[in-house]
Amino acid sequence: MEKGQRSQGDARRRRVQRLKKMIVLSVLIWMIFPVGLCVALFGRIKALDRQLAESQSCQQQLLEQVAAVAARQEEEALRRQEDDMEQQSSPLERQEIMVSAPVAAADGQNGDLAVVEPDAAHKVYLTFDDGPSKYTEEILDILDTYDVKATFFVLGKESEYSIEMLQEIARRGHTIGMHSYSHKYAEIYRSVEDFSADFYQIYSYILENTGIQSTCYRFPGGSSNAISDIDMHVFADFLAEQEIEYFDWNVSSGDGGSVLLDVDTLVRNATSGIPGNGTSIILMHDAASRPTTVEALPRIIENILAMEDTAILPITDNTTPVHHIK
Repeated sequence: MEKGQRSQGDARRRRVQRLKKMIVLSVLIWMIFPVGLCVALFGRIKALDRQLAESQSCQQQLLEQVAAVAARQEEEALRRQEDDMEQQSSPLERQEIMVSAPVAAADGQNGDLAVVEPDAAHKVYLTFDDGPSKYTEEILDILDTYDVKATFFVLGKESEYSIEMLQEIARRGHTIGMHSYSHKYAEIYRSVEDFSADFYQIYSYILENTGIQSTCYRFPGGSSNAISDIDMHVFADFLAEQEIEYFDWNVSSGDGGSVLLDVDTLVRNATSGIPGNGTSIILMHDAASRPTTVEALPRIIENILAMEDTAILPITDNTTPVHHIK
């Protein structure tokens, strides 16, 4: 009897001891798990800090490289300009060169044309977005035929042909403006940092291939686009800090939509509003999908030239901009 009672008491004690051990073990596990998790999270944070520091370092190196390239291009452009001037045989010949083509300003900026804008009641600026394209050379030939200059807001296209056409635009004396490098709205307008990175890409692309420091920009979709979730004034302020002017439009040919418009419609859209404007900046596109724009261009130019007291001009640093946002 007593043996049975002792046996039962020993069994209870063993169960109690096992239960205590399990409780202690559970408490230890619940104490160790959060500590381990904190250690792992701390390690991950340190790794992310290192990656961020490396990214910032790479961005700084890129900006320094861009600045170095700009400085070299500016020096080369100035040296070429000085050499060209020295090779001229007379002051008269030098004057003819200054009048016939745009030249880089002393600070190397694009858009400072030596020709003074005429005092016309209606100033018209033909602008072409999205090039270079397979139609660029044909557009340039048409402009040459009528002896008018235009403005090309280009994208960052790296093919050999595109770079050749970019250089040809510059060689023929037209203004080159920036229209973003990638033209990918969702990426460009995602943040100021993304916009800045794309801006420096297109700026460097133009500089490296033409020696021109472009000073004019056209927002993809215009400053009134409905894509950006960030207030467009933020991006406009960024451009102003870089001493870059942006240009929207107040006349549209309508060739940027999903429907390919016929020549008559393009001509009417591009010219009907000009008599009511002192400054008309016309939106057109230099794009492979817009053949009717090229077909309409001669008639557009002829109609404008036939208007009284009207001049067709390239955008310069002195051009009054059109802004969709105030």
